[in-house]
Amino acid sequence: QEPLVESGGGLVESGGSLTLSCAASGHIDRGYCMAWFRQTPGKEVEGVALIEQDGIRKYADSVKGRFFISRDNVEKTVDLRMDNLGPEDSATYTCASTPFLCPDEIVRTAFKFWGQGTQVTVST
Repeated sequence: QEPLVESGGGLVESGGSLTLSCAASGHIDRGYCMAWFRQTPGKEVEGVALIEQDGIRKYADSVKGRFFISRDNVEKTVDLRMDNLGPEDSATYTCASTPFLCPDEIVRTAFKFWGQGTQVTVST
């Protein structure tokens, strides 16, 4: 399968916004379930958001209302817009996919393909 490649990470002030992008041509072409995860040192991987082939979305409670996941079938990317960021959002954000239907919960074990991640740091 084609690799997943994330971009868009960086440093942002608290209350600011940032948009991440995941290049996922083969995955999008085949209608895979796509998701974003994040992890900080000493913490477990957290499922952030997922999007079905038909556009149905799910979010972690910690980001609901602030983050928005989208699928761009022209650019062949899966993007994650993050608004009203706080220090608790600092993490390595990783794109993932699975050829199966999206799970009911955004859990790591449900996803088969993974990118290398992009770092997001939110200052106070």
